[in-house]
Amino acid sequence: MSQARRLTGPKKYLAVVLAILFILLIWQAAAWSLPAFLMPGIPTVFERLLATIQQPEFREGLYGSMSRLGSGYSFALLFGIGFGLVGGVLFFFREILRSAIVILQSIPSIAWVPLFLIVMGFGNLPIIVVVALAAFFPMALSVMNATESVQPVHVAAARVMGASRWQLLRRVYLPAVMPELITGAQLAFGNAWRALISAEMLIGFGQGLGRSLAYSGEIADMVGVMMNILVIAILATLIDQVVLEKFKQRMLRYQYV
Repeated sequence: MSQARRLTGPKKYLAVVLAILFILLIWQAAAWSLPAFLMPGIPTVFERLLATIQQPEFREGLYGSMSRLGSGYSFALLFGIGFGLVGGVLFFFREILRSAIVILQSIPSIAWVPLFLIVMGFGNLPIIVVVALAAFFPMALSVMNATESVQPVHVAAARVMGASRWQLLRRVYLPAVMPELITGAQLAFGNAWRALISAEMLIGFGQGLGRSLAYSGEIADMVGVMMNILVIAILATLIDQVVLEKFKQRMLRYQYV
């Protein structure tokens, strides 16, 4: 008998709710155990959040972070998918790119910030490049690894029918790697989001969620620290589980029947 490999419907949402409640319980237990100036309680943080989201500075910082994330993440998807598919056709290029990625992805994305600051100066550009670099590696690797699972008989049949390399990429490789591509996009988002917050905290340029979190830490505002952490967690969950997961289900609907 076949067994379901993932929860769907009400059970899935119940699991998410229980996970959230468990995290909130641990948070509140820590708040009860520690002084308020070290760990504020949930009601205090939510009260600050409701007041903060009405301020123009918060919305400007949120827009700044989302625009940097969107730019860097989009470039990573574009080049990651492109290089990954090209590697599926040009085998020697695939090995070169894979070796380069294995070497470069061992370097934390935040370690590139000083170099990019010197080369590009302060501004949005170094943050966007850090985000793109962090997301590019898992995206390209996911697509390249997926191209290796493409059935040789399908490639041979397409070549016999006169398909060019571009047609092989578009008609054979791209449909075959779509499940891994979308999974890679989710992994790339996680890397991009963490790189964004870290870069904003380190660079301290302009307004953004990372900069707001760093500033709250500098002035020992623990309510502000926890509020920013809460916002970062909520936004990441919404983007990943609502936007990307819904897109994945729509593209791979046959897997969720």
